[in-house]
Amino acid sequence: MGKKLYVGNLPFSATDQILLDTFAQCGTVQSAKIITDRDTGRSKGFGFVEMSSDAEAADAISKFNGADYDGRALTVNEARPMAPRENRGGGFGGGRGRY
Repeated sequence: MGKKLYVGNLPFSATDQILLDTFAQCGTVQSAKIITDRDTGRSKGFGFVEMSSDAEAADAISKFNGADYDGRALTVNEARPMAPRENRGGGFGGGRGRY
């Protein structure tokens, strides 16, 4: 099974394909996805890359973490599971005391 990597501090011009091509230098990339804003479709400046092996992932971290990309120092590390969101309830507006 592969290892998922977090890639941060990406320029907004970066695409999924650029991410895939860049990390392919370290081995087989199973997936590469830049996270975009739901409303505008604009990149949020980070993404995830899944490498096919732990060794390839370690190589990618050592090669690209801190590396310059379009004048920005990339942040590359092992992705952590997303923390569960707290359900705050609601969503139906306020109650106005209907009789």
